[in-house]
Amino acid sequence: MPSDENPAEVKKTPAKTVKKVAKKSPVKSPKKSPSKSKTAVPAKAPAAKRRPAKPAKKQGKAAKAVPVAETAQLLSSEVVYEGPLFRVFHDKLIEPGGRASERDVIRHNGSVVILAIDARKNKKNPWIVVERQYRHAANQFLWELPAGKLEPGEDPLAGAKRELAEETGYSARNWKPLVEYYASPGFLGESMKVFLAEGLVAGDAHPEDDEQIDFRLVKLSDVLKMIEKGAILDGKTLSSVLLYARRVRGKHKK
Repeated sequence: MPSDENPAEVKKTPAKTVKKVAKKSPVKSPKKSPSKSKTAVPAKAPAAKRRPAKPAKKQGKAAKAVPVAETAQLLSSEVVYEGPLFRVFHDKLIEPGGRASERDVIRHNGSVVILAIDARKNKKNPWIVVERQYRHAANQFLWELPAGKLEPGEDPLAGAKRELAEETGYSARNWKPLVEYYASPGFLGESMKVFLAEGLVAGDAHPEDDEQIDFRLVKLSDVLKMIEKGAILDGKTLSSVLLYARRVRGKHKK
């Protein structure tokens, strides 16, 4: 009988050992594998690969260094119309940037605009010389500042003094430039130079034969009201008066 008990005891011992190993081994192996993956691949590692974006800035600097022409290369220019006030040209050109183009351009000697001011009684709200005349291109009467075209080679200041005297009879003791602009640079090459005329002296007007001008002095505040109501549509008058009004407000705020 002792020989029958010994085999039973030997069989039980390996069975218990196998069960313990089977339970422990599957649990331990998954715990080790995630810890190794975390240490092997850091979460911030891909950020280092984004740094090569810097060379783009170098390309931008290189592009800026390439000189670009600021004026067009004129290939040909043909006069297609010539009148007493302006000429129309058909131009073939290479624009800045290299694009070939054809343009119809009105060439003009340029014009002067006079913002004539009488501020003897009130510097904050001075009187302004304005004109009313019929403009066929607009098909209506317009309120405007005195203005006129320059003669070929004429000095702009001399032209401004001449135009003010011809249209209104006024002369001025003090002159200074206010602004220069292009009214419609898409097709019109006319530059308009605006002068501020102060210290007015009345005289006799002598407009040209084709000019019928009604002029008067209007307070700055009233001119601004006319602008707000849409009663003034002339571009040179709008830009000049609004710029001057802004400067007057700026001076008196200090």
